Amino acid sequence: MSARIATVKRDTLETRIQVRVNLDGAGHAQLATGLPFLDHMLDQIARHGLIDLDIAAQGDLHIDAHHTVEDVGITLGQAIKQALGDKHGIRRYGYAYVPLDEALSRVVLDCSGRPGLEYAAEFPRAHIGEFDVDLFREFFQGFVNHALITLHIDNLRGRNAHHIAETVFKAFGRALRMAVEFDPRMTGIPSTKGSL
Repeated sequence: MSARIATVKRDTLETRIQVRVNLDGAGHAQLATGLPFLDHMLDQIARHGLIDLDIAAQGDLHIDAHHTVEDVGITLGQAIKQALGDKHGIRRYGYAYVPLDEALSRVVLDCSGRPGLEYAAEFPRAHIGEFDVDLFREFFQGFVNHALITLHIDNLRGRNAHHIAETVFKAFGRALRMAVEFDPRMTGIPSTKGSL
């Protein structure tokens, strides 16, 4: 079995980003996006997804966080897609329900080769600290567009914005972990088409 590791760099006039992923890691993360709350959420993906994740980003944060958050999502999606290779032997589908006190979120995903996002998470306030909660959708949209993954995110309940965000990202990490794991009974590509 070859290592499922990828490193992707993205340089634009707005951001400079490098992402390294190891899909068969231990949940270690080195994160420096310039956005502490985004780093906190990315750490949830690594730890709960058992993915080693290194992300370094420099963006035009003097304008706002939009370009950095979206481009981190894009670059992470590219790295996951590259690390998955032909998806031979993976489970393909993953799902998770994650609670945190009063909050509960469900994430379901399909490493389908088709990008799609259904996002239903409403927050009781517009910011968590200084982080604009609208940017979570931008992160996941950038991710699915470049990972070519179908992703459904539903926050089922919650009153605390921080708790809602954590349940979404923890559930995403868990669902991704399930989907990219090898299925010992799967001998080929998990699709009737023969490719994903």
